[in-house]
Amino acid sequence: MIGVPYSWGGGGVHGPGYGIGRGARTKGFDCSGLAEYAYARAGTLIGSTTREQWRSGIQIPKELLEPGDLVFYDSSPGRAGPEHVGIAVDAARIVHAPYTGAFVRLDRLDRPQFMGVIRPNAGRSDIDVRG
Repeated sequence: MIGVPYSWGGGGVHGPGYGIGRGARTKGFDCSGLAEYAYARAGTLIGSTTREQWRSGIQIPKELLEPGDLVFYDSSPGRAGPEHVGIAVDAARIVHAPYTGAFVRLDRLDRPQFMGVIRPNAGRSDIDVRG
């Protein structure tokens, strides 16, 4: 999905989609939509928001991070976070949909707003991903 446009509120279990608000005219992914899609393709349902995804598994120490783990960032410490999620590619990089006007891309994992790493459990079973 590298190169797919960022779309605020866009994407989900079925792939890129039109977002809401400032993402309404762009077909793509926001950060949590990209993570939701990737995990749905692997057969695991993790929820559609960063907050749901933050609760989708167990917290892993950064030193034990594995490819595929979800990496969370708290870009607004005054609000209950997290506000951003990426998927670990390796110990140094994530793939993510960063912000409006950008595209899905690889970036470094280490950044000041780092909050933690989650390794999702088997996931939820209340969403149909076949469609």
